[in-house]
Amino acid sequence: MATSVELSEAIAEKREFSVRTERIEKLVKKLDDCGNPELRAIALELVQSVVELHGAALARMLESVSQTQPGEHALEEAIEDDLVASVLLLHGLHPDPLETRVLRALDKVRPYLHTHGGNVEFVSEKNGVVRIKLLGSCGSCPSSSITLKNAVEDALFEAAPDIVEIIADKDVAELNSSRLVVLK
Repeated sequence: MATSVELSEAIAEKREFSVRTERIEKLVKKLDDCGNPELRAIALELVQSVVELHGAALARMLESVSQTQPGEHALEEAIEDDLVASVLLLHGLHPDPLETRVLRALDKVRPYLHTHGGNVEFVSEKNGVVRIKLLGSCGSCPSSSITLKNAVEDALFEAAPDIVEIIADKDVAELNSSRLVVLK
């Protein structure tokens, strides 16, 4: 269970990440609206070059760090930070495959689902499409789609923003009509 200090730190980190991404989005919008296609192309090429440079440096650092047991441990701790995980995903360097990140997210959301009499089970992942199964009363109750959207979808996209689509099957024993709920 997280302490109030840990929760406050996590909230502050998320706020910092949001502020930084909003700033980037505003700058990109200004660039899009500048009206000078040549200047826009140069600026975008500059940004792409900086991103590629950072990606190459991160790749070298990860390779070096992962060669020792303490380095592996430090990397495991670092990827728990949303900002670090997002940057590694941006560069295609996240050490955990999509399925592992999905499983971790489902483990984090299960306690919430249990409070609603439900559960969720991982079924498969292929080409970024994640299939899960809702179990228990959560799968058939009228608010299951709200529970799924607010809890499971948010947890999955936070842990794995590279998910293309989430498909949720209801527990076969509880099916009466519709088989699938597709979330995008």
